[in-house]
Amino acid sequence: MELQQFSDALAAAVEKAGRWTVTVDARGRIPATGVVWSADGEILTADHVVRRDEDIRVVLPDGAEHKARLVGRDPSSDLALLKIEAAGLATPEPAEVKLGHLVLALGRPDDLQAALSNVVALGGPVRGAFRHLEAYIQTDVTMFPGFSGGPLVDVSGRLAGLNSSALARGASIAVPAAAARQVADTLRQHGHIQRGYLGLSSQPVPLPEAIAAQAGQAGGLMIIGVEKGSPAEQGGLLQGDVLIGLGGQRVAEVEALHAALGPRSVGQPAEVRVVRGGQIVTLTVTVGARP
Repeated sequence: MELQQFSDALAAAVEKAGRWTVTVDARGRIPATGVVWSADGEILTADHVVRRDEDIRVVLPDGAEHKARLVGRDPSSDLALLKIEAAGLATPEPAEVKLGHLVLALGRPDDLQAALSNVVALGGPVRGAFRHLEAYIQTDVTMFPGFSGGPLVDVSGRLAGLNSSALARGASIAVPAAAARQVADTLRQHGHIQRGYLGLSSQPVPLPEAIAAQAGQAGGLMIIGVEKGSPAEQGGLLQGDVLIGLGGQRVAEVEALHAALGPRSVGQPAEVRVVRGGQIVTLTVTVGARP
């Protein structure tokens, strides 16, 4: 009897979430999935499934078909915001999940589909040259074709995150609902998300013992190239400098540099600490926007 009740609860969760899970047809092959993000027609989906900027089609759970326009996209979090002309749409309740929780991945490439899974890892932030996530949810769900952009829901049918098959090779990753909301809010305002840019290439190197003791860290990033006309060049950074700090944050790895170059850094002057000629030198660089 308890097993039957549990099974019924899962079916109810799928039915509830299905009311705001939509089909997104914006590529040349199998359609993908999206989530109704606002009652007035905002749709959030995966960026990599939106292969065209025009002729985007969204099919609602009741079968109504709408043309959608692309509001904005963020490849680094694999999220895209669409807009259709609609009103009074059902929207999700947010949920927070913990390690070990049972969850359901939903897809609607045509008819509604669901797969049961559990949360195997919670992590973040991830900040790299091509990926920028404040947090992520990893599950062991099988991502069937067309599931990307669809919801990951808890056993009550509330939105835990948006699934993507493109965020990590060989792993099922979802952007948590709270992190997705931050991205969607920025896309609504600006159409894209700016990332900081210095215009340099670097590689990790250990610091000499005396400099390491003075800097309070064992390594830094040797600048091996500076782009012409870049913020780095304009700020006086030179090939051969060893970058050890940016904006008050220590920098010893490439990941730390990307972390310091978040959206809020764009257009702002930042203190840069480098090792040059055996001395720690402080410069000021105005951070640019990543092209």
